[in-house]
Amino acid sequence: MSREAIFEASLGYFLTPIQPFLLDDTVSEVMVNGPDEVYIERRGRLEKTSARFANHDALLSAVHNVAQYVGREIDQDRPILDARLPDGSRVHVVLPPSARRGIYFTIRKFSRDIFTLPDLIRFGSVSPIASEFLELCVRLKKNIIVSGGTGTGKTSLLNAVSTAVPADERIVVIEDSSELRLAQPHTLYLEAQQADAYGRGQVTIRDLFKASLRMRPDRIIVGEVRSGEALDMVQSMISGHAGSLTTVHATTPHDALIRLETLSLMSDVEIPVHVARSQVASAIHVIVQLARFSEDGSRKIVRITEACGLSGETYQLRDLFVSKLTGRHADGRIEAELNWIGQKPTFSGEVQEYGLHRMVRQTKGVWD
Repeated sequence: MSREAIFEASLGYFLTPIQPFLLDDTVSEVMVNGPDEVYIERRGRLEKTSARFANHDALLSAVHNVAQYVGREIDQDRPILDARLPDGSRVHVVLPPSARRGIYFTIRKFSRDIFTLPDLIRFGSVSPIASEFLELCVRLKKNIIVSGGTGTGKTSLLNAVSTAVPADERIVVIEDSSELRLAQPHTLYLEAQQADAYGRGQVTIRDLFKASLRMRPDRIIVGEVRSGEALDMVQSMISGHAGSLTTVHATTPHDALIRLETLSLMSDVEIPVHVARSQVASAIHVIVQLARFSEDGSRKIVRITEACGLSGETYQLRDLFVSKLTGRHADGRIEAELNWIGQKPTFSGEVQEYGLHRMVRQTKGVWD
């Protein structure tokens, strides 16, 4: 019996109270707020459940079992744990006294499905014309940011957009915790590592990004930029590694650029604010903004915006596609249409220039 099989069996025992939710494909997240309170996210909406752990010690035993599986320790001196379950689901734990109501144990479930752009069209998350536009942007090697708040589906959309990358390219994927699964055969996955109990073995996103530049990538996909690695990513975008894809936490396209700028300043390389701003403006071409609608839990693209450089010290943005609510389905789900608003991107002539005009079906007006 393999080590993973042993841990999977033991975890199944310790996580018995929430096991039905871990096996339920309609549940995307399980949130344990102490032994007596369990919430789940099902189809984008929060639900309080009747599930309970027997006591504090039972929940703590489950936490220690997860920590043992990933070879890390969690205690009062190290009260925060980031880990993964054997199936790839992401785990985050905070212990008291930092967690004031008891042990906080959150599981973001690993999706076994690889969503494509046609899948998102079927779900109503993106329109056919916007889907074709994004596919052509990927083929044109535009640097694309997927922006959105927590739980808006940034990783799923990034995975779907990445399916437009040609199969003959060498792709390097960099993540804090592995979630992306690309369909292309020549894909290399890099994952950050936390330090052990003695402070050894840490590998940061920034370390991996620097390593990836020496691996002859055609594309670099960063699951999410959170810190100073943003500067390395932006500089690589403007120095020959075009076609990069990443996600960032922001609620508007403008905020996404400000966020990248701020993260770039968190690097150990001291640069003036105006330099960081000009580099972000030069590097980013397209921002895809996501939102989650609390009324029905749906996640949709609400805006596709082109970044058009700077005017003085201000980012210049041009909305290309904007979503408008059109009503509701009979089951209460929100209906919306993501339509082209008539503005052409500054790179509209590149489709013809690079011989991609044969791919144009629904977006003819966007590129002509």
